[in-house]
Amino acid sequence: MHEPDTIDRKILSALQRDAAQSLDELGAHVGLSRNACWRRVRMLEEAGVITGRIATVDASKLGLSLTVFMLVRTNIHSADWLEKFSSATKAMPEIQGVYRMSGDLDYLIRARVADMAGYDTLYQRLIARVPLSDVSASFVMEEIKETAQLPL
Repeated sequence: MHEPDTIDRKILSALQRDAAQSLDELGAHVGLSRNACWRRVRMLEEAGVITGRIATVDASKLGLSLTVFMLVRTNIHSADWLEKFSSATKAMPEIQGVYRMSGDLDYLIRARVADMAGYDTLYQRLIARVPLSDVSASFVMEEIKETAQLPL
């Protein structure tokens, strides 16, 4: 396992801000030559520290203006149920995150939909694919901070 050093962390911070920058720009930012920077990035990819590069998209400009957090409880905790739940949520592109939780809540789902009708459609599709004991939802009224950048 690779333990990132200070330069690796600078590279990762810079790539989190802008993964489309050239190796020359990245190298200048972190104080390395283009080739040394490329080797570091490649090593971070091979070690699984960098898992992909994506474009950040404004969801509201694509008609996906409603963020919903679905709080899920289940009475079934078998491996078969979990596989079915996992497959169902992974197959729904509106669902952006699924988390198994501690405490009285079993799972938390984060999804993006167009509106309440879009949420209802997502909800109906989910409960048709997997049995759930209780589902409640909270809707985001204002996004104050949203980031995928890790604090390095």
